[in-house]
Amino acid sequence: RGGRRMVDPLSVARNLVMRFGEFCEVDGIDVEVRRGESFGFLGPNGAGKSTTVLMLTTLLPPTAGTARVGGYDVVKEGPKVRSVIGAALQEAALDPMLTGRDHLRLQSTLQGISRAERKPRSQELLDRVGLTEAADRKVGGYSGGMKRRLDLALALVHRPRILFLDEPTTGLDIQSRTALWVEVARLAREDGVTVFLTTQYLEE
Repeated sequence: RGGRRMVDPLSVARNLVMRFGEFCEVDGIDVEVRRGESFGFLGPNGAGKSTTVLMLTTLLPPTAGTARVGGYDVVKEGPKVRSVIGAALQEAALDPMLTGRDHLRLQSTLQGISRAERKPRSQELLDRVGLTEAADRKVGGYSGGMKRRLDLALALVHRPRILFLDEPTTGLDIQSRTALWVEVARLAREDGVTVFLTTQYLEE
């Protein structure tokens, strides 16, 4: 971490625990992510990375411990947390019968983007993730890399302050991995987005 550190962390978890019956998936983890950081969460399959992300994005209530994201409690203030974050999880929730453009317009509507802004915002994001030429094709015909890039675009529709990426490059070829990291780096550098990502690849 270079430069002056911000005083207040943007995301913080203390003694976060997730149990499934007798099995402890996450055992008292502490996490602190500061504004503007790209925070890498490294570990092998089964280490609890995805479960931690699910708790921090309000999709899974922790068994014990506390977490605040964007200044909001993930258990008590879920809607406020979701208003300031974007998330691209391991399993992209994409409809194979819809086009890429359809997905972005739907997401824009769900996020409360004004009618006038939906079309230009969708096109801006399609351009940024390199899907302009495929925008009007059904997602069922997309490659794995194209689906991951569309999922990233969907996570960015409402201009989140914090972006969660759960193993975003798993299964991608080197060209798709490189393109995704270029866009993530640009988001952090130019848009000031704080990035929390999980990966099993040490080089990432």
